[in-house]
Amino acid sequence: MSTQKVAVVTGASQGIGAALVVAYRKLGYAVVANSRTIPPSSDPMVLSVAGDIADRAVAVRVVGEGLAAFGRIDTLVNNAGLFIAKPFTEYTAADYDLVAGVNMRGLFAITQQAVSAMLDQGGGHVVSITTSLVEHASSEVPAAIAALTKGGLNAVTRSLAIEYASRGIRVNAVSLGVIRTPMHADDDHDFLAALHPVGRMGEVSDVVDAVMYLEGAGFVTGEILHVDGGQSAGH
Repeated sequence: MSTQKVAVVTGASQGIGAALVVAYRKLGYAVVANSRTIPPSSDPMVLSVAGDIADRAVAVRVVGEGLAAFGRIDTLVNNAGLFIAKPFTEYTAADYDLVAGVNMRGLFAITQQAVSAMLDQGGGHVVSITTSLVEHASSEVPAAIAALTKGGLNAVTRSLAIEYASRGIRVNAVSLGVIRTPMHADDDHDFLAALHPVGRMGEVSDVVDAVMYLEGAGFVTGEILHVDGGQSAGH
């Protein structure tokens, strides 16, 4: 088996995901980068696999192509996610299917595939991106579907961490506040900054630093690491 370490990153075409691809390459990892649309990379150690992770066949293909290209999967970063803020009674069935498809069904499928590969090689690491709205509900941001889907992600992180602790697989999550990415209009930045006790939005680099910490923290598993400007502590 190859000794070249390999990370799979979903939602890798922009923002946090794209920055994580760069960070794992700097660590010396090969990277399998997935997003619904993602161009081929000029870096031979980055394999781009396009497709909607909500489709189980895509999840199987991402891990399968990664194994075919690089021979192993050491880390999975479940970064792909959708967020729709609406009053609870205004969510449609289509909204639910869309968000749950990525946040739950897609994560479930690709994590199964990655963990199977990690078991074959004797260890690995799963990191998932979640939100502090799960624990710190806000009257200013109605987010019931996010709480439902990402709350499940927090729970399964702990469950998988214990299930696989004796077999060399660590499972952690990074729980975010609002991160400054192109998805947030400049006009909203002051409002979003005020949602955090520290008075600012998070930066992509804050998230990358947290994932890189967990990557190297061999004694840490089952952890929900809050990178949220203090939101989970109170307001």
